[in-house]
Amino acid sequence: MKNEKLRLNKYIASTGYCSRRKADELITSGMVCVNGQQITELGFSITSKDKVTVQNQLIKPQEATYIRYYKPAGYITSMEDEKGRKTIYDILPEEIHNLKPVGRLDKDSTGLLILTNDGDFINELTHPSVKVPKVYRVAAEGKLNMNDLLTMEKGIEIEKGQIAYAFAHITEFEGKNTILEITLYQGLNRQIRKMLDFLGHPVISLKRISMGPIDLQGLKRGQFKYLKPKQIQEIRNYLKKLKKNTSL
Repeated sequence: MKNEKLRLNKYIASTGYCSRRKADELITSGMVCVNGQQITELGFSITSKDKVTVQNQLIKPQEATYIRYYKPAGYITSMEDEKGRKTIYDILPEEIHNLKPVGRLDKDSTGLLILTNDGDFINELTHPSVKVPKVYRVAAEGKLNMNDLLTMEKGIEIEKGQIAYAFAHITEFEGKNTILEITLYQGLNRQIRKMLDFLGHPVISLKRISMGPIDLQGLKRGQFKYLKPKQIQEIRNYLKKLKKNTSL
């Protein structure tokens, strides 16, 4: 950063504390101080010599780190759990405990998680206006048909006033059960499970296999790998293209 000016919200996001949008909320609510002085002005800029605190906590930039992780079943996607359930951080090495997940997978689900300390990156990948596709391989009880798939595409009210949409196709039948590939552009809690429950075909297993251009290739269950700069740039280019198409 040297001594060039940097927007305060961007600086906060660069520390991994939160996204730039959340930083704006913290600034306007009076939670941010620069050199001991409360700042509530959006657009305020700082240099590397300035000391920034958020909620009385000194924050500093850190090198951005990105990993892809094959989450096993039986762990929730959270730093800690008030119910005492096991979390992914119980099995991930301590040196990456500062990384936050991009979205979540529920306790019984497996598959791809991206973790990073880049708050802006998390916001871009999860912002509802961008609509990053997330693809899942799902085994469901019973035999679904085309009417079921059309119902999922048209939308199902999974909670009062909350409509969930999914694009699905049947890849095969295994005995009395159906194997599906389902693509989501939303991020609602337990969305696929609730939709299939509504249709009378409860989920047997659910695995996320990709998120945008990133997939599980080369990963074993419980394993993680650092994303290479080329992969990160690929994601950024992909997001730019999505945003451009969204604005058309």
